Amino acid sequence: MDFIDLKSQQKRIKKEILKRIKAVLSHGRYILGPEVAELEEKLAGFVGVKHAIGCASGTDALLMALMALKVGPGDAVFTTPFTFVATAEVISLLGATPIFVDINPSTYNVDPEKLEQAIKALKAQDSALHPLPRSLSLSALIPRGIIPVDLFGLPADYDAIEEIARKHNLFVVEDAAQSFGAQYKGKKACAFGNIACTSFFPAKPLGAYGDGGMCFTDDDEVAELIRSIRVHGQGKDRYENVRLGINGRLDTIQAAILLAKFEIFPEEMALRQRVAENYLNLLKKSSLILPQVPEGCTHAWAQFSICTRGEKERQEIRDSLSANGIPTAVYYPTPLHLQPAFAYLGYRAGDFPISEDISTRIFSLPMHPYLPPLTQKRIQKSVPL
Repeated sequence: MDFIDLKSQQKRIKKEILKRIKAVLSHGRYILGPEVAELEEKLAGFVGVKHAIGCASGTDALLMALMALKVGPGDAVFTTPFTFVATAEVISLLGATPIFVDINPSTYNVDPEKLEQAIKALKAQDSALHPLPRSLSLSALIPRGIIPVDLFGLPADYDAIEEIARKHNLFVVEDAAQSFGAQYKGKKACAFGNIACTSFFPAKPLGAYGDGGMCFTDDDEVAELIRSIRVHGQGKDRYENVRLGINGRLDTIQAAILLAKFEIFPEEMALRQRVAENYLNLLKKSSLILPQVPEGCTHAWAQFSICTRGEKERQEIRDSLSANGIPTAVYYPTPLHLQPAFAYLGYRAGDFPISEDISTRIFSLPMHPYLPPLTQKRIQKSVPL
């Protein structure tokens, strides 16, 4: 059994994929060819923003967003420790400092109340109000922005987060790597904050056959900055470099593949809802803690993640599933504040207890639009009640 089944999807659209790849091979514009612009236009329209800028990965999207916002040394950016490393990695790569904020145990997304406390703590330089980096001079840090993460495909609480950002004059960069296609109160994921970023890694709801990503914004000036940064900071042409940038372009062939996949994306989102609803129904009498979707939200279901009552129970259930040929995965086994890469910040075990606790109990079941009900029933029967 596949944890994520890409073969069934490919079988449906293989002719269209090959047709679009053949068109790229014919025109030969492999870098920033016409398919990239076509994809940008279509996805901007889908999300409901003015600008979409394709790039080489979700990580590059986050990096370019922060570069466009001129993030650098002395800047503090608030984010969750319960996410993939890229979210905080890009902050550190630019010489800025990630300030971690614990999550809501029901949504796994950053807790707005704790976010408010973290900002107040940094401004007051008072770690008693909220855990702050122990190894750095807090007086040298200026609060600059927030990177909320739409974990597993569920949008963060943007009403609360954007109100906090306005109150403290902070930017917001939406990390929508897993949530393309989701909605929050009638507004699509990738439409929040100053800039939003998504990933086209193959396992994502809209995934390429390699790496890819995209930035979204309504700000004309920011969009132009990101387009320049994407190509080594180019000015009027590729040999005029008006700022420092990166090689962050989206390959034309990947854009062509994404265009083919986007044609069936709305249908696949509906199928994901059906698979998730079936899981919720099948597992409702189990001891598992099932995902919750707040009112007004639509989940993209990049992952179907559930919690056990304890670490031992998680291992027992995963062992039972494995014995029956059913793959599982753990996202994420170690929160970022406890990762060696961020040891320089001086955080300790116990600083973010909810993230630390959830990381010992959470795991994910196979999830994709083509998961048959009979297979889901087999999965349910392999879960000890």
